[in-house]
Amino acid sequence: MEFEVKDISLAEWGRKEIQLAEHEMPGLMSLRKRYGTTKPLKGARITGSLHMTVQTAVLIETLQDLGADIRWASCNIYSTQDQAAAAVAKGREEGTSRGGVPVFAWSGETIEEYWDLLYKAFCFYEGKGPNLIVDDGGDATLLLHRGYELEHGDNWVYLESKNEEERCIRNVLKKIHAEDAGFWTRVVESLRGISEETTTGVLRLRLREEQNTLLVPAINVNDSVTKSKFDNLYGCRESIVDAIRRATDITLSGKTAVVCGYGNVGKGVAQAFRGCYTRVLVTEIDPICALQAAMEGYEVCKMEKALSIGDIFVTTTGNYHVINEQHMRQMRNQAIVCNIGHFDNEIDIASLERASDITKQNIKPLVDLYSFETEGHSILLLAGGRLVNLGCATGHPSFIMSISFTNQVLAQMTLWQETHKPQMYLLDKRIDEEVATLHLAALGAEIDSITSEQGEYIAVNVAGPFKHEQYRY
Repeated sequence: MEFEVKDISLAEWGRKEIQLAEHEMPGLMSLRKRYGTTKPLKGARITGSLHMTVQTAVLIETLQDLGADIRWASCNIYSTQDQAAAAVAKGREEGTSRGGVPVFAWSGETIEEYWDLLYKAFCFYEGKGPNLIVDDGGDATLLLHRGYELEHGDNWVYLESKNEEERCIRNVLKKIHAEDAGFWTRVVESLRGISEETTTGVLRLRLREEQNTLLVPAINVNDSVTKSKFDNLYGCRESIVDAIRRATDITLSGKTAVVCGYGNVGKGVAQAFRGCYTRVLVTEIDPICALQAAMEGYEVCKMEKALSIGDIFVTTTGNYHVINEQHMRQMRNQAIVCNIGHFDNEIDIASLERASDITKQNIKPLVDLYSFETEGHSILLLAGGRLVNLGCATGHPSFIMSISFTNQVLAQMTLWQETHKPQMYLLDKRIDEEVATLHLAALGAEIDSITSEQGEYIAVNVAGPFKHEQYRY
């Protein structure tokens, strides 16, 4: 079977970790039990572009148990857990429907390797592509759309590249086009839809929808309540401190942390630091989020004030150059700088590499000391500016990812079983409530029910949904 992983001999270790994770992922295990015999995804070919972790292994094997044929790549050059990739590639029962899945991922890929591996996840047998895509951050969606547009006369791949990543994307698209000039058109013709995991990918999809260039239906999994209010908030609350401590061994109590952005991710990060008795400053551009932070007791200030105070800086926004070179020149000596947004351009790493008076010293994997000769100080950059919780630690805990990934499986089933127009969709609120219900018992939680009279009084069905669409939780 075709696969590209770092070391297939790591499979036994990976399988043991997957079995531990399954116990902590009740939503996915419930779906296996409910749909394992009926195989609602039978015949579906799924391309995945999502962090190849132990938790993702449970997602992949759930999709497999529901009947899908799968090929998988990671969505980040550092986030793959090599033992998990090996275990999925080897499979559970060789020669059966629970056999190995073609995985194309390892930790420490180059940018060029990353885009080549993503393309391989699209290449099913006999020149076929996927019917469905599970995307995280929108890279698979980007490759699909840019490839299709190239085949239909667009010249984007021949324009000058602004950075190394763009150059690699253009090169892989040119290579594919030279080998098979109709590949992406065939993929689009057979594609039933995309389910997108994260905020950044949703922003990319929304832009295409507004420009009327979205080629296929897309389900916005990120904005399901049981994703955005759980993975983004509670997951980051669990994983941010773990990553910083593993990377630096720093004592957080008494330090000052600057949280750049107070959306759901920023809220989780701020709560994590507060729980460590860290002083927390919040920077924001949105007056509503800023007011929320202030009402929670955080000090809300401009970045310029925070620079001389902060010991730790975490970007959480999904925006571009939130921390730039001039910011880093003004920070305290050995301030820790990291990002928990999807892409590495929240922190302007490229400017550090270009500046003649800045030197880089690697301390250990994914911990780098940048020294500023002019200012006479240094900063510690974690995970190369990419997702720190997956680069310097193992990401969100299994239970949190079970909640997110249960949404992903149900989104894939929806796209496979129903016909949609090429636009963006949210999962039905009843699915949100079902996902929550599947996880309550594991926490020993029980809920009450309402009478028909009470349902009439607040205008809801006694079986749910219990909130109207405009309710914001």
